[in-house]
Amino acid sequence: MPDQETIERARQDAREGKSPSTQAGEFVREEIHHIREGKHGASSPQQAIAIGLSKARRAGVKLDPPQGAAGTRKKAIQDERAGEHPRRKVSRRRSQATERALQREPRRSASKSSLSRQAKNTAAKRGRSARSRAAVKAAHTRKNRSS
Repeated sequence: MPDQETIERARQDAREGKSPSTQAGEFVREEIHHIREGKHGASSPQQAIAIGLSKARRAGVKLDPPQGAAGTRKKAIQDERAGEHPRRKVSRRRSQATERALQREPRRSASKSSLSRQAKNTAAKRGRSARSRAAVKAAHTRKNRSS
């Protein structure tokens, strides 16, 4: 269950008209913090991001399912449906099993260097023009910019 503070930050982003991926970023950020403070681990930065996105979908953020493996798409659709009915009881046994499994994973997957490597590798897979467009958009939508 995400912190109430995280949900509120995501709702604030939605009110400001920010994209669903920006709203979901709050949940990913929370997950990174959980790993860094030792609550649990993750096998890779990608897993930490995936957990955050799953929580975002379950909290009602309208994220599209990813283009990729059928299983991943199915899980994303399942998470989205769960977000439509938020007050369903979660299986205690399953939650504890997931928590224990994550506690066995390393904490280094949320280190600055591993997240930086992940970001660079992902950015390199996108085209040059897409990266440039993202940078221009970031400059335009940045808070407290001096104009």
